[in-house]
Amino acid sequence: MYCLRLSKIYCLGKQLSSGFGAVTSPVCSVLPLSASPRLLGRQKMNDSELISYDFERRFDQQRAFEWMQENWRSSFMLCGLYAALVFGGQHFMRERPKLNLRRPLMLWSLSLAIFSIIGAVRTGTYMLHVLLNGGFRQSVCDSSFYKAPVTKFWAYAFALSKVPELGDTMFIILRKQRLIFLHWYHHITVLLYSWYTYKDQVAGAGWFMTMNYTVHSLMYSYYAARAAGLRVPRICAMTITAAQILQMAMGLVVLAYVYSWMDMAHCFSHVDKVVWCTIMYLSYLLLFASFFYNTYLKDPAEVKASKAE
Repeated sequence: MYCLRLSKIYCLGKQLSSGFGAVTSPVCSVLPLSASPRLLGRQKMNDSELISYDFERRFDQQRAFEWMQENWRSSFMLCGLYAALVFGGQHFMRERPKLNLRRPLMLWSLSLAIFSIIGAVRTGTYMLHVLLNGGFRQSVCDSSFYKAPVTKFWAYAFALSKVPELGDTMFIILRKQRLIFLHWYHHITVLLYSWYTYKDQVAGAGWFMTMNYTVHSLMYSYYAARAAGLRVPRICAMTITAAQILQMAMGLVVLAYVYSWMDMAHCFSHVDKVVWCTIMYLSYLLLFASFFYNTYLKDPAEVKASKAE
């Protein structure tokens, strides 16, 4: 009994018993009373079962973190330049004929679709592995997403990809299509937040990146098909927008858990990052829901009347 006052016995197996699943093949170890059960969350995920490619294993994530810590403020300059080109480009094209960029748009969208599909498969495989072996809390809090051989390259590629994705707007402007607030607001805020948080390896990013990769794989595939002249059913566009709304709702759920678990040693984040991300995701949810209603549910006669006004 005296020994029990000095220590607690925790049994560790392939799955942790502290909220991460049942214990199998236990190996018991003695931890002092000062050790908290939350320390068990620091156990590294065993990702040796997952196949990683040579370029993924060779990627130097530490150098990537250091570069982002030194250069993340450049994202403000990039977004400022982007905004100037967006509104300046609209003014430039006002009295000029629209350009037919169907083939370049198809190639552009196809390249981003392929990139997003591969990113979704690689990050999705890892996240599924974490969910099945560690549980939901581990999938939210574990920072190994930034360092695991399977995902470390794709986490960095995700942050950097937000720069070339700004090129989407160029096609809208040069083809003189309607540019909505949601489009350029989404591009700017995602770039800023992705660079801002990558350098700190905050909790929840695995979910955010995987969901974004997945939705973008659908979205850019749809754009590529449309640009190629294929007749895509309207239900496809509705499904993609619905998936975006679901993504934002799930993002808010993840953020709520990050905030509630943030004081735990293994669930690292900052209040300011949670607050900014919550504002961002909530604004996306409202904007995408409004877009869905006005585009797919609202009476066409009402839409025409509102445009006439």
